[in-house]
Amino acid sequence: MGRLRWPGWLLGALLLLQGGCPGASSHSARYFLTAVSEPGQGLPQFTVVAYADDQLIGYYDSNRRRIVSPVPWVQKIEKEDPQLWDMHTQRAQNEELYLGWHLADVQKLHNQSGGLHTWQSMSSCELHKDGRKGGRAQYAYDGRDFLAFDKETLTWTAASSKAQVTKRSWDVNLSIRHGTKVYLEEICMGWLWKYLEYGKETLLRKERPLVKVTRKDSHEGLETLLCRAHGFYPREIDVTWRKDGEVREGDTFRGVVSPNVDGTYYTWLSIEIDPKERSRYRCHVEHDGLEKPLDLAVEVSASVPGWLIAVGIVSGVLAALLLAVVIVVVLKKRPEKAAYGAASTSDPGSDSSARA
Repeated sequence: MGRLRWPGWLLGALLLLQGGCPGASSHSARYFLTAVSEPGQGLPQFTVVAYADDQLIGYYDSNRRRIVSPVPWVQKIEKEDPQLWDMHTQRAQNEELYLGWHLADVQKLHNQSGGLHTWQSMSSCELHKDGRKGGRAQYAYDGRDFLAFDKETLTWTAASSKAQVTKRSWDVNLSIRHGTKVYLEEICMGWLWKYLEYGKETLLRKERPLVKVTRKDSHEGLETLLCRAHGFYPREIDVTWRKDGEVREGDTFRGVVSPNVDGTYYTWLSIEIDPKERSRYRCHVEHDGLEKPLDLAVEVSASVPGWLIAVGIVSGVLAALLLAVVIVVVLKKRPEKAAYGAASTSDPGSDSSARA
């Protein structure tokens, strides 16, 4: 976004000091840009949405023409370095012009002079766990892939015959090719480091996964084991089913790693097995929030012998009968005692009357 450039040697030195990627996890900065041909009904002609990892950190549109952020640590960047933040906003304003021009050119390729059409751009840079750096830039027209950039060969890949025309034009344009490479490797990467610096309490935190393994009956005498991991951060997690220590990837059904509302993640995986082999299966979990990997067996309640259940039932019945007998006896004695008490009270009165 802004012209924040970190020299390659400085990034390498920082990676060595950190022992790889900060927090031993991968991190990314991603920017989604959209231009529309006919804005209206509250829809801006141009928008930018920015993410650090999976956290929404900034928004820009052609109506307000300034980047705003709902995140306190991003607002701190704006407050402490307003000049740098202005550069960030200036780049968004420049992209607004560029995408507008690109949209008009692509409309001409498709012989479209009117109607609602969209031109979208996604650019990202990544710091991987092992210290490698990556970057991507791609474009879409009306929701379909159009062009993708290879920063190693400095060439564009076209997704359609119409896109071939734009590809040939951009491939011979050195300023577009080298400008895109510089943006991915220096400008975007510099902003990612800035995000990690200011947002380290959020982006570099580690929260261990809570894992539970359960079972349920399946079909034809089989059963399904389900392993669920939730509440973990960062997103990267390695969860596998293992039989006698051997990974059973081909038999496993997986859910995607999905975000929770609190910014953590959850996922699940299941496997269908023969119940007789249940004790041989473990859910193996590796995550940065764990001191060591987990190997969890299915949670099964201990069975109670049938004879012990029968004894318990008989004992309960006998106890209930005995309690009923005691209650009957007590109730029968209470009226007699009450009558005796009444008679005893009246006898002295009768004697007194006689003596009188």
